[in-house]
Amino acid sequence: MVNVTLGQLSAFVLVARLGSVTDAARAMGVSEPAVSQALAALRSHHGDKLIVRTGTGMTLTAGGSRLLPIASQMVALGADADAAVREAKGMAERLQVAVTSTLAEFVANPLLEAFGERSGLPVDASAGLARTAEMGVLVGSRLADAALGPQLNGGLDSTPIFRCSLVAVASPKSRHRGSPAKWPWLLDPSGADPDSETAQLLKRLGVPDEEISVFPNQTAAWSAAASGTGVSVAIEHLVAPQLRRGELTIVPTPATPATLCWHLTTLPRDRLSAAAASLRHFLTTPAAMQVMRSPGAGVPPSRFKPPVYVTIWS
Repeated sequence: MVNVTLGQLSAFVLVARLGSVTDAARAMGVSEPAVSQALAALRSHHGDKLIVRTGTGMTLTAGGSRLLPIASQMVALGADADAAVREAKGMAERLQVAVTSTLAEFVANPLLEAFGERSGLPVDASAGLARTAEMGVLVGSRLADAALGPQLNGGLDSTPIFRCSLVAVASPKSRHRGSPAKWPWLLDPSGADPDSETAQLLKRLGVPDEEISVFPNQTAAWSAAASGTGVSVAIEHLVAPQLRRGELTIVPTPATPATLCWHLTTLPRDRLSAAAASLRHFLTTPAAMQVMRSPGAGVPPSRFKPPVYVTIWS
């Protein structure tokens, strides 16, 4: 008899809530075949397809609908069990924070390092990249302890922590006239996230997909824009060094500058872990504000882990 694992249940929960094996695999940091195999094992164990592909996406069977809330509870209990054992062994409490690509490159690591220095708690904090639509699912399923990015709903506690400005930037030598919908746009991975502020901005400007090029990170996109090949999108205070050096200049558009607000999203406060509650408090302090205003040179996205740490067959 094959035993059901927490990894298999996690895969099922993510596929059910995100609506695709691809999105679930990306969120878990594993391959699509690994997620498919986990679902196959779970289906075999229960003798039910649980979730099926239809013309409109993924649909739960009657059995899958019954399993989903139970599986979600079991995944959450697994997180509680891991935390309890770590505490009993005197290990640092794990704090996993899902972040958008915009925050990942420059802000997340310096912010978590400052938090670790000032919290006074033994915390093993790490950040992982996630798309906007994944963040609420990860936090709500206890597969991440917190999310940094846009405001999220779904019964979670989403608190504004930092206000900033989104701008369009290009080489000072370039002259972009006419409709922004016809300009070439050079974006970081947030441009491929349909729910990101960047994607929503381009939607307001009417920019078609064929005018969008997505680069591995913001630094690469800004470098391409500085070479004169197109226009990029940036958080104004994060791109300030390039603006001061004259490598880039702000390009006015009908939709920019646009005011944004970063939010910290967690479970409701009565269900917070000590580490997540401490992070929430830290983000209200002047020290945290200073890091978010001037985080330094940033770190490559390759330094980041996926927000979910799951071994499918464990």
